[in-house]
Amino acid sequence: MTDRKRKHSFADPVLLETIDKLFEHNIGEYVDLPQLLVVGDQSRYDARSHHALGLTPFPSGKSSVLAGLTELPFPRDSGLCTRFATQITFRRSTNTTIAVSIIPSVDAAADHSEKVRAWKKDNLKSFHGPVLIDILREASELMGVGDASQPGKRTFSDDVLKIEIYRPEQEHLSVIDVPGILKKTTKGLTTASDIALVQSMVEKYMKNPRSAILAVIPSNVDIATQEILEMAERHDPKGLRTLGVLTKPDLVDRGAEQNIIDLIEGKRDKLGLGWSVVRNPGQQQIKGGEAVDRQEAEKLFFATKEPWNKLEKDRVGVDALQLRLKEILTEMVRREFPNVKADINKRLKECRGSLNRLGPRRETREQQQKYLLDLAARFQRLTTWALEARYGSDDAFEERLNLRLATLVVNRNAVFSHDMWQHGHTINFGGDKDCEPEGAPNNLSNLPKQLVKSKLPSVRYIVNTSDIDDLMYEGKRVQGPEEKDILAWLQRVYESSRGFELGSFDASLLPIFWKKQSARWDNLALGYISDIVALVHSFVIDLLEVLCEDEHIRSGVYNAIMEHLAERYRKAIDHAKFVLSVERSGTPLTTNHYFADNLEKSPTGSNLEHVIQDLHDILKSYYKVARKRFVDVLCMQAADYYLVTGPDAPARVFTPAFVSGLTAEQLEAIAGEEIGSRKKRVRLTREIGNLENGKRILK
Repeated sequence: MTDRKRKHSFADPVLLETIDKLFEHNIGEYVDLPQLLVVGDQSRYDARSHHALGLTPFPSGKSSVLAGLTELPFPRDSGLCTRFATQITFRRSTNTTIAVSIIPSVDAAADHSEKVRAWKKDNLKSFHGPVLIDILREASELMGVGDASQPGKRTFSDDVLKIEIYRPEQEHLSVIDVPGILKKTTKGLTTASDIALVQSMVEKYMKNPRSAILAVIPSNVDIATQEILEMAERHDPKGLRTLGVLTKPDLVDRGAEQNIIDLIEGKRDKLGLGWSVVRNPGQQQIKGGEAVDRQEAEKLFFATKEPWNKLEKDRVGVDALQLRLKEILTEMVRREFPNVKADINKRLKECRGSLNRLGPRRETREQQQKYLLDLAARFQRLTTWALEARYGSDDAFEERLNLRLATLVVNRNAVFSHDMWQHGHTINFGGDKDCEPEGAPNNLSNLPKQLVKSKLPSVRYIVNTSDIDDLMYEGKRVQGPEEKDILAWLQRVYESSRGFELGSFDASLLPIFWKKQSARWDNLALGYISDIVALVHSFVIDLLEVLCEDEHIRSGVYNAIMEHLAERYRKAIDHAKFVLSVERSGTPLTTNHYFADNLEKSPTGSNLEHVIQDLHDILKSYYKVARKRFVDVLCMQAADYYLVTGPDAPARVFTPAFVSGLTAEQLEAIAGEEIGSRKKRVRLTREIGNLENGKRILK
């Protein structure tokens, strides 16, 4: 590094040392870090003198300003101007070396991305002579850059040429040089899509809130027409990070100098960071190979040429510009450091979350099996807590109320019991109401809203998932018991069915009355058991979602257990049908003393009135006993045993034992890690490591 460079280093040494370390750990790849952005409007094209080196005619002075700031021999020939962004990164190293590579655009095709990434130039010692020109030519060819008239060529590329410069005692700093903004198309050279591409490219870099924008503009143009200033104002409305840099003061028309003087002195077109003016070496001096000391020639110009020699010295020349940049970048670094730290913490949290969602590595059979064994164990642990109503054991029970399986089933049992008491009989019995209300009324306020299908009188209250629709009973609307005279109905049936019995009735008549009076049980029972199936199935699906965020794995597990779930659902429904068949079509039978006690209290007689009353009392007493028994058996066996707490209940399908029985092919299909996931895991692991280093650096 030259003495001049040491004197005018770019920022405070302590802060720059921290930036050095952040760059060394590639933190700049993940969060915005302070950098210098050189931008400007593009000059007009001249089709007769354009070149095909990834470069276009009539530079606006950006390259010369950049060369002055970095002491690199950027091409300043009148035919050279970049057609792609160039990122120049300075890094500290014990050895002086230069590395050049290409960063493909985010939207680049896979083959193009692979091709340009493979191109590298390492261990270069300098850019003197034709070295940089040759590199630009090769890069342009790889990027597919040419003129609009060349088939298959693009005028501009959104790929990035990356130049990394390593020097002893070099502050780490990123400098971005982007193509100049185009205002109109030029036949055979640029198109409307080129204009849009360049503008998008420049906007992307300007959006970095930690970049210092050097808006380079020739002094001999109308400042008010420069689009680059409008863009800078959009992304830096307060002017906190924009510095106007005027070039070519020696080319300002006579009499127009005062306009430029007023600009630099802040009398018009003010920028928050103000304006500076530099005088670059002329093209003829460079072409003629004259030995030009830029700084001395520039100092002489601003010391002797009127009216430029009247300007404040801190606003003229590249040395003053470097000092100004030091002030700007130092303040920016100090201001942005807390934000950089916050961004690193935020990005680190996001990356860790993304990595956690991927789960552990699952490349081998053993890794896949271990992952699923752990998942099954957690599934069973939460299932046990759900059935024991230990809802404080995991936050999932608070976040998803439909995981509170024990409560949901108990509530639905109560609704079923109440519905059977209120709607189970076809005709109201005579005399006093058969009993006090049982169960809970069918208000479903204690059920999760997303599970409730209907609050109207119905046998189905819980929503099905589409994958079990074929198993479920949809049911009919619940009707209240008929209010007709039950004794008259019993007499009509008796008189149309009596035999030669004397003084009593034939026992074969009772099943006729019983079938009629219990006709609504099928509807209520099958609706109830279908609701329990729906609750259990919803529990299984939701618990898998809570425990496994990877949709691919979750879907694989679900598909693997679905056949077993359906089998258990069918068994429960079949058992409910079996209980219905026994109760409604089997022999009316009970040893419950309640039935006998009630009959002893009933009057008896041999006449028709007494016979019908006997029939009524027997039917009423047996109905009450049978209904209570039926509700209990259905809740205990078909629901609780087959669907909820039994050893073969659906929620007990996905167990470690189930996972242990899976073949290698099944493990791969369910838990195998896709190539994209593996690459993402590698990237996230590397990024987390770098971000953790960055976090330690900022402590």
